[in-house]
Amino acid sequence: MNTPSQDLLPQGVTSDLTEGSVSLVADASIYTLDAIYGAAYVFIDRCFVHIDRPQPQTYRVSLTTKQPGAAAEILRELVGEFANELLSCAWRHQITQDNRALIEATTMQALSGAMGPPTLDVLAALDFSE
Repeated sequence: MNTPSQDLLPQGVTSDLTEGSVSLVADASIYTLDAIYGAAYVFIDRCFVHIDRPQPQTYRVSLTTKQPGAAAEILRELVGEFANELLSCAWRHQITQDNRALIEATTMQALSGAMGPPTLDVLAALDFSE
């Protein structure tokens, strides 16, 4: 039985105590699918995670405990931790996108430095006239 949990869970979150599951809706304009996958990955050892897209602008994430019949308090903590992890993953994704050029440049410098010092042939081909 799906019950909206107005008193225990935040708005937009529903729970099913008989199955030990809780679902939350995430706005697709705020949370990318990569961020949702990242948050879901953190939780796969504790619960089953199901992601679907009921509407083009939203994702629904359902978390089901591996032991059925979890208490409402456990479900509230689970969805709260998931929401925090989702926010963290979305923020890390945004930081990565904003700093993509810097990350690529630093990676290229690290890889070129790992190739070792230049050979005598490379040094001989360099122009030192200026």
